Formats: sequence, C-alpha cells, structure tokens
Amino acid sequence: MTLLRPQQIEAFLARPDPAQPIVLVFGPDAGLVSERAEAIVRTSVDDMADPFAVTRLSGDELAADPARLVDEVQAIPMFGGRRAIWVRAGSRSFVAAIEAVMAMPLKDCRVVIEAGDLKRNAPLRTLCERAPRVAVLACYADSDRDVERVIDEEMRAAGLALAPEARAALAPLLGADRRATRNELRKLALYAHGQKTVGLDDVLAVVADASALAIDTVLDAAFAGQPAEVEAQFSRLVASGTPAQVIVGAGVRHAAQLHKMRLAIEAGTPLDELFRQSRIHFRREGAVKAALRQWTAPRLEAAMGALADTVLAMRRTGAKPEESLARHALLTIARSARAKNLGLM
Repeated sequence: MTLLRPQQIEAFLARPDPAQPIVLVFGPDAGLVSERAEAIVRTSVDDMADPFAVTRLSGDELAADPARLVDEVQAIPMFGGRRAIWVRAGSRSFVAAIEAVMAMPLKDCRVVIEAGDLKRNAPLRTLCERAPRVAVLACYADSDRDVERVIDEEMRAAGLALAPEARAALAPLLGADRRATRNELRKLALYAHGQKTVGLDDVLAVVADASALAIDTVLDAAFAGQPAEVEAQFSRLVASGTPAQVIVGAGVRHAAQLHKMRLAIEAGTPLDELFRQSRIHFRREGAVKAALRQWTAPRLEAAMGALADTVLAMRRTGAKPEESLARHALLTIARSARAKNLGLM
C-alpha cells in the first residue's frame, strides 16, 4: 500500500521520494489535487517554465496510444536536466500506459498523474496503490485546521493581519475547494491592499459567499421581528443586484430549517446540541434564538406557505413587481413575529 497518510503528504510535497518516481494525486477537491500535482512537478524539475522540462499529456491521449508515455519517459532532453511528465486524467482509461512504465527505470524523470475523485475499486487507483514505486496522494476537503493554515499563508504573503472577527466570519466560508479558497483569499488581500489589517467589513464586501450571509441577515431580521432592519437589509441586497426571487426562495428554506429546529426543541433536544447539529454561523445565533422564541411549528408552516405563494406570484407576474412582493412578504413575517413570544429561552 503506497497511499500516503495525511501527515506524510507535506513532507513528500517538499521533497518527493526518488524511490517513487510515479505519483498519483486524486480526490474530490479538484483545487487541492491541482495544487499538489503542480507542487510535485515544480520540485521535480529545475525550471517549471522550461517546455523541455515539463511535458503535459492528457489521459485520453494515452488511452489512444499507450506507447506514447514510454516514448516520453525514454526521451533525452535537449539541454539535459530533470524532467516531469504531467498527465491529466480524462474520461478514458490509460492504465495500460501506466503499467508499461512502472517497471522502467525513470532517471531524472517523474510521472505525475492528476485525477478526479476515483472510487476505491477504480482500476487506476487500484494499480497505483499496489505498486511500491508509486506514491498515492488522496485530496479531500480541507479541515478547519487546513483552512486556518491557508488563511495564514495568504495573509502573510500579502503582508496583512486579520482581525479576530474577520477571521471568525471568513473561515466558515472557505474550504470546499483549495483553489477557490486561495482565489477568495487573494481577492480579499487585493481589496485590502494598502491597509495593515483586514476587517469584518472587508470580508463581507469581497468573499463570494458573503452574499449568502447578507441574505441570512435579512431573513434573520424578518423572523426575529425587526421590520426596520428588514427594510434596510432588503434594500441593500436588491441594490447589490441580488434577485428578489432568490431572497424569498431562501426564506422558504430558512422557515423550513426553523420549523425543524422548533420540532426538535419540543421533542426535548438541548439547544446547544441543536445549534451544533445545524452548524449555524455564530453571528446568527442570537437572531435564530429570537425567532425560535417567537414562532410555533404551525405558524412556521404557515410562513413557509406564504413565502412559497409569493415565489409563485413573482413567477407569474413578471420582473417589475418582484421587489415589492418580496418586500411585502418579509415585512409581513417581521410584523407577525412581534405578535408572539413563547418565552422558551
């Protein structure tokens, strides 16, 4: 078994083992797969920009002509030096090409295979995991610790500090894809260029998922019974280009989540456990608790129905009245929320 353990991967990336000249990098996090494959190629050649040092092939090319990989491995570079062959897997199997080079001596040449989320019994993965001369790196979504490390790397590279409240808001928005995480952090660093510290407002203004937080803000205000806040946040969302239908559609899902939580409370689930299960952002806990104080399960069902009817009405009447219909629906919920307080927390 040549599947590297998570704690072995960073050391391998820094100094790939010469006894394992073939490397398979795969997993559901396409950004992390690409980042790690590139890192291995970079450490395997003298100059990444040298077209004679790095040969890029597709798996589909090798599926059609398995001998092509053997030819590339045996090729003598014009100016000498170390080489890397970077293979990106496609839709066709190229196992025969990999089998052909496994027994060959690969002096100053490394083969790096970049693949997607391979199943445990996928032929390419099975072949590579059983071969002692192949290193296999699995790439899964970043853990919280990984996200924090990437945040620190990017902020340090940009010469920026991150305010504690900005970090708390930023970390939960990242981690699904390593490349997307780095892109968001670099965009944030560019936005904050010239500052010493990145603040919460910077995060909310720039990070892609901040729009989702903004929608949550207006919905939290509605179900917590805050009409003035609904007016302010709704106007801001619409002005930023967020479609009214998107806001109301999110409202239906929000009401459904509150309904589920309300039923769990009535069944005896402790509040702390409920919030851990729901993974609600810490900034929203106060508003969600306020909503749960003010809404019964039947009233939440009615709110879901009213919001769903609003979505249907917007689809039927066209674009012009969408904003007014959405605003009216959310303000009606906010006023209704103020009428009841269950006093449960």
